[in-house]
Amino acid sequence: MMGILRRRSTVFYRYILRAVLLIFAFYVLLGRVDPSREGPFALSRPWRRMFGSTGHPIDRLIKAAEKEFASKMAKETHTLPDAAAAYRKRRGRHPPPGFDQWYTFAMEKGGIIVEDFWDQIYHDLEPFWGLDPANIRKDAREFEMRIHIRDGKASTDSDWFWTLKWLDMIQTIEHLLPDLDLALNPMDEPRVVASWEDIDGYMREAAKTRTIGKAKNVVSNFGRLPPIQHEPPESPVTWERDRHFWPIIRRGCAPNSPARQAAVITDFDQIPAIANPFSLAHMQDGYVANYTLSTNFCHQPDLQALEGIFVEPISTAATKSLIPLFGGSKLAVNNDILLPAAMYWQGEDRFIGAEGASIPWNAKQSMALWRGVATGGRNRPTNWRSFQRHRFVAMNNASLLSDTSQPPPNFAPPSPHYQLPDRLPDWLSANTSIGFTEMMCLYPPAKEEEGGPGRGGCNYTEPFFRVVPGVPMADQFHYKYLPDIDGNSFSGRYLGFLQSTSLPIKATLWREWHDSRLVAWKHFVPMDNRFGDWYGILAYFLGTNGTPGRDDVAEKIAMDGREWAAKVLRKEDMQIYVLRLLLEYARVVDERREVMGWVGDLL
Repeated sequence: MMGILRRRSTVFYRYILRAVLLIFAFYVLLGRVDPSREGPFALSRPWRRMFGSTGHPIDRLIKAAEKEFASKMAKETHTLPDAAAAYRKRRGRHPPPGFDQWYTFAMEKGGIIVEDFWDQIYHDLEPFWGLDPANIRKDAREFEMRIHIRDGKASTDSDWFWTLKWLDMIQTIEHLLPDLDLALNPMDEPRVVASWEDIDGYMREAAKTRTIGKAKNVVSNFGRLPPIQHEPPESPVTWERDRHFWPIIRRGCAPNSPARQAAVITDFDQIPAIANPFSLAHMQDGYVANYTLSTNFCHQPDLQALEGIFVEPISTAATKSLIPLFGGSKLAVNNDILLPAAMYWQGEDRFIGAEGASIPWNAKQSMALWRGVATGGRNRPTNWRSFQRHRFVAMNNASLLSDTSQPPPNFAPPSPHYQLPDRLPDWLSANTSIGFTEMMCLYPPAKEEEGGPGRGGCNYTEPFFRVVPGVPMADQFHYKYLPDIDGNSFSGRYLGFLQSTSLPIKATLWREWHDSRLVAWKHFVPMDNRFGDWYGILAYFLGTNGTPGRDDVAEKIAMDGREWAAKVLRKEDMQIYVLRLLLEYARVVDERREVMGWVGDLL
């Protein structure tokens, strides 16, 4: 009898233990919402007190960034065979012909070899493996603006200043290049927007060509091209010139994406609706946790009324045909092929500000500074509220804010993670210096013979903005915090900010050549394109309501970014990137591409 009782007692306690664990699980998963939660299944406050807190969300993002960077650098290779092996593992093909010369060049220039650093090249070129090489060459040969390489010499018939800067860059590596014709985009905005469905088809075809063949069958030389055709025939490409760019660009998103499913906004003469940052896939606790995803608008349909490029860009000439067009920046779904921007190669002081880039951190003003022109597109009386720079300046204009702790409507939802100050206007006045230097008005319309958009004041924005004096780039580095906001396309100041001792705070939708080698929260601070996290970022670093700031954390990110830029964003790194890009492109346009490669390490 006692044995039976003991067995029943054991079973009873077992059920009790299971019940307690079950109750605990339900309490954790379904307990009351804690506004300082760390995720969808965060502990509510009683359990937080038991297990402790992990601090501010930005602390966790910085820690994750350190791990991401360490993981990336663990892949660095130091020999040609190791670099080739890393290539085959990541790309599924043999390296292109000339890979050994590329590697030698990279070593001579002091390059850091991490295969991940060139991911953008393969993102850009992979769809072209699904096209006929002859058609790709024809499209390049017939484009109106081109650079030619023949017999190791690069030349152009164009006098466009971007083309001349790119030519100067390519001429430094021309002796290592095969014959090529490169079509160049002269506009600020990207131009190739093939549909998601078409790109999916091209990628399926490209996948069929991805193989590592036997070394003895590999061809290791490039073909030759006919003499330069100086007067290109009229290109058969059809250009779309609609002022409203959103209906064009969203075709690059997947059919089931929010961008493709959402209604198209056509009325911009109102305060735009802005998504809650806590609901966005790239955000974590109100801050950007996935920078790459944050630059992709396909899951962010509200951005169609928050960015000038989508509303009415300065110049619009897009095509749905997949043509091999090279340019300096693009949106996530554009199919242009990225080169380092011409202004980066030029290194002009108004974009780089080299004279002030070395100012010691402790000699700077502990403030945020931004100066810029009201660019982003053609702002008019009926659409200017949808332009990103107007929104950002308005958020920092204390005269537009009520004398409360609340932000202006539609900008930043209340959250303890943002730690808003008690008197937001006063706090902004003391900690920021942000304003337009020119308004770039289109109303009253400026006559074309008078130079286009008007400058200076603007009658429809005068009640809201005051034009302020400009600050030379070199002098901007007297400030610790430098927000960087998109204009007509990418910001030409970004490289200068990264190379300086100030902290870049980057909000962008634009992709650039160097993105794969930078880590957000390690080398710069990312910001959502709605700017709802701007106050929280400032409060974290500067402190508010008696809470001390993290000046030392800001300094570390600024210095880490500067040190890293000096290693991987040099002109030499641009040369290394472009040489590899053009070797890969030369293979893609060669009739024998599927059997071409470098296999010197395998023979």
